[in-house]
Amino acid sequence: MKSKQQGISLLGLIIGLFLLVVVALFAMKVIPSYLEYSSAKSAIQAIARDQQINTPLMVRNAFEARAQIDNINAIRASDLEITKDGNRMAISFAYRKEVPLAEHVGLYIDYTADTKEQ
Repeated sequence: MKSKQQGISLLGLIIGLFLLVVVALFAMKVIPSYLEYSSAKSAIQAIARDQQINTPLMVRNAFEARAQIDNINAIRASDLEITKDGNRMAISFAYRKEVPLAEHVGLYIDYTADTKEQ
């Protein structure tokens, strides 16, 4: 009895590896941008929780200190929108990041974060 061979063909392997490489390259370009956004969001949330920081100037100074430590370059302290939400400070930011993917191809990502729901 002859049994039919099963498995992946060479062409299927090449196509699968090509797709894997494309996804990996895309992820390597996008993930640093998202990590920077995540660091900035964590920074404003920590600043909003701190009861000793109660003026916009103190918020901006605290963000500048955290931005230097966490290497946040996408936004500056002057880009923060600071409002009073009851007896707390509400901090928010929004920015657009361009991630170049290839020579004439890029990806725009809009990032926004605020501390109002805390």
